[in-house]
Amino acid sequence: MRLAVISDTHLEAPTDWFRHFFGEHLLCADVLIHCGDMTGSAVHDFLAQSHPEFYGVAGNCCDWRIGQELPAMLTLNLAGKRVGVTHGWGDRRTLPARLPEAFGPGFDLICFGHTHRQIALRFGETLVVNPGALSGDRPGMAFIDLTENISVEFRQFRVPD
Repeated sequence: MRLAVISDTHLEAPTDWFRHFFGEHLLCADVLIHCGDMTGSAVHDFLAQSHPEFYGVAGNCCDWRIGQELPAMLTLNLAGKRVGVTHGWGDRRTLPARLPEAFGPGFDLICFGHTHRQIALRFGETLVVNPGALSGDRPGMAFIDLTENISVEFRQFRVPD
């Protein structure tokens, strides 16, 4: 099973670039995960209506509706793996190490945002992954393959002119 993981889009509504990006890079994944800071509810609505298996969490920059409707932390069972999803909170430097404790034992993978930095770190049996921010000068994302061994492929893109 292939996951497309994005975070920190910071968009009020889908732009032409975002719609093109979705069709070219996200739609092909079995599961699409957004780790928060969609900002506008129109982005959430577009993703939820456009991808057959979409999951998202609220971030600290999301509008009121998203903050009310989406959880801050989400637990998924995908391809026999226990997956946690959150945006994150507090000190960005210590956030990755705090996540396994916040979710508790038994997670194979935790995806998060907030730091805007692509990372994949292992804490015991748990792989903690940040896909980077889809906003900014170097938009980034991650593909995560849930096989016996979880593999992560980071991608970065050029900002459209």
